[in-house]
Amino acid sequence: MAIVPLHPYGSPREQTLDEAEVARNVAFLDAAKEKLAANRASVRQGWGEKYTDRVHAKGKLTAWERVEALKDEGSTVFPVGTFVNWGREFNQGGRKLESPGAGVVTVFAQVEERWVIIIANDNTVASGSWWPETSEKIQRAQTMALRLRLPVVYLVDCSGLFLPEQSLSFPGGTGAGHIFMKNAQLSAEGVPQIAGVFGDCIAGGGYMPIISDRVYMTEQAYMVIAGAALIKGAKSQHLTSLGIGGPEVHVHQSGCADERVPDDAACLEALRREVTRTASSGAEYRRGGVAPADPEFPAEELDSLFPPDHRTVYDAREVIARLVDRSLFWEIMPDFGQEMVVGVGRINGLYCAIIANVQGPIPDPENPGKLRPGGILYRDGIAKISQFSRACDSDGIPIVWLQDISGFDIGTDAEARGLLGYGSNLIYTNSTNTTPMFTVLMRKASGAGYYAMAGLPYEPVVQLSTVIARQSVMEGRTLAIAAFNTKLDDEFEIASDDPEEIAAIKQGMASVEARIEGDMDPYKSASQRDTDEIVSPSELRPWLCCLVESAYQAQGYRRVKNPRIWSLHDLAAIRGGA
Repeated sequence: MAIVPLHPYGSPREQTLDEAEVARNVAFLDAAKEKLAANRASVRQGWGEKYTDRVHAKGKLTAWERVEALKDEGSTVFPVGTFVNWGREFNQGGRKLESPGAGVVTVFAQVEERWVIIIANDNTVASGSWWPETSEKIQRAQTMALRLRLPVVYLVDCSGLFLPEQSLSFPGGTGAGHIFMKNAQLSAEGVPQIAGVFGDCIAGGGYMPIISDRVYMTEQAYMVIAGAALIKGAKSQHLTSLGIGGPEVHVHQSGCADERVPDDAACLEALRREVTRTASSGAEYRRGGVAPADPEFPAEELDSLFPPDHRTVYDAREVIARLVDRSLFWEIMPDFGQEMVVGVGRINGLYCAIIANVQGPIPDPENPGKLRPGGILYRDGIAKISQFSRACDSDGIPIVWLQDISGFDIGTDAEARGLLGYGSNLIYTNSTNTTPMFTVLMRKASGAGYYAMAGLPYEPVVQLSTVIARQSVMEGRTLAIAAFNTKLDDEFEIASDDPEEIAAIKQGMASVEARIEGDMDPYKSASQRDTDEIVSPSELRPWLCCLVESAYQAQGYRRVKNPRIWSLHDLAAIRGGA
């Protein structure tokens, strides 16, 4: 079948929400967006103006200034891992220190019209040293590049481990040394790696650029296993780090670097030239002559669709309509497993599959004429998304999961219908897919449903959380009831006549609920790398344009079928929905 039957999808906002609802929802999201903007600004300034001035006094640029100079003019960068270590303090000699963004900037950016991953040491934070979680953040960015075969550009300005916390960053399976293994894996897969060395590169900071295909050094840069201070102490020699491992040594003697350049600006220009020598993007070819187009219903309206109460429903189809080009979408199997929406649209002109949870009451196929709650995985919905996911993998179509789930169906009937087996089938599918998958935690990400909907443990290339996402096994109130179950009656009321005991139980339940609610906060998840980035709903469309195009950029490493021979056509013909 040659035609992908994209149909108009969604409706104008005024047909689904009244003015009061829009105003209420916008006010709710605006507060969350203001907090997000302030928190981003806090991370981006590193250790502040004083340290920025120190960098400038050396004639160098900061990490963010280098990123801005390297990317294509007018293009947008998409950071990942902004809030790693958010709210975390480290003790050094009685001083409490923070490591904004774990002291490293990792972003998707366009350079010479190609998507690349940029990894830049933040030289305003302890001279770009590696803190606890820094190496894991770098490795996560390297993994994204490996999965998508995107060139990696390293902007290296690193004084090695932050030694007071070395026990948290040196050992372990994802410790600092694992970065170099990722360097090697990228090289083994033929993914271009280009490094610019701008300053102090000691120990691990010196190792990181070496496996890169091309290495440039500024006249201020040096790469050493051990710096001059350490060598002086160990061997009583009077040396400088620049003399030990500067460009004179590594460009002209050791061969560990390829070229020397005078300063930051010249180095960044050289890196741009290197990117032009990598393969051009395959995305335009895969568009098949179809130009990208904005949704018919503005993506900015996404900030007005979500009610303040996470228990209040919204229409997932209206969300999809504000993400896909021209608000055109092919929904497949719409009458089967109705707690789920699956289908295909174009994002940025490129075909992309979408899987989303439906909120609100849905028909119960086991009890005709009755309804059951959405946002839960039932047998039919699990089977539907499992088969759809496999078909997308066969066809090479990237998948976006829009997750808002409370969990799996439970109870005697669910077990009798083999929910465990169907769930295992879905887990197998998502564990073995090779097509790129991207997960968005829209609101609720609860229990085993979070896993089933391609949550981070199932290794999506990127997982985003909206500012209103809530990630947990169960809600705070529910967990408080479970924790104090022996003190409650069948109606979940406190089973006691003692006023002091009642007060103590109420206080205990409130404390548990408050702690769990705090743990569900997206900043907590982002701080400990349980999600890659926090975004507002209205930012999802630009993000997906970046990610979907990145999925199509590299050619030849995965099978991408032309739409005439999609397995999805067979699936739709069998189940209906064409």
